[in-house]
Amino acid sequence: MELSFSGEVWHWRGPSPFHFVTVPGPEAAEIEAVKNLVTYGWGVIPAQVRIGGTRFTTSLFPKDGGFVVPVKDAVRRAEGIELGDTVAVRLTIEGPR
Repeated sequence: MELSFSGEVWHWRGPSPFHFVTVPGPEAAEIEAVKNLVTYGWGVIPAQVRIGGTRFTTSLFPKDGGFVVPVKDAVRRAEGIELGDTVAVRLTIEGPR
């Protein structure tokens, strides 16, 4: 499954602070429909992500009935992304092999 969307970068200040982009409703619904086939535990879903020219592997996290994409600091530095920026995200989610 390949999905493309744009979203605002936000910061979570919890015990492990991190930056995220929320997957919009329609795309989150598509992920929800296949999540049981692709999750590897407690709802996280492995994904390949591209933001700008940077590609990376991460896991989508369930949040508030949808999903969020973690944006690594190295990706933010490489792409010049700041808190509050809107970024274009391309996700690739593969089913079990």
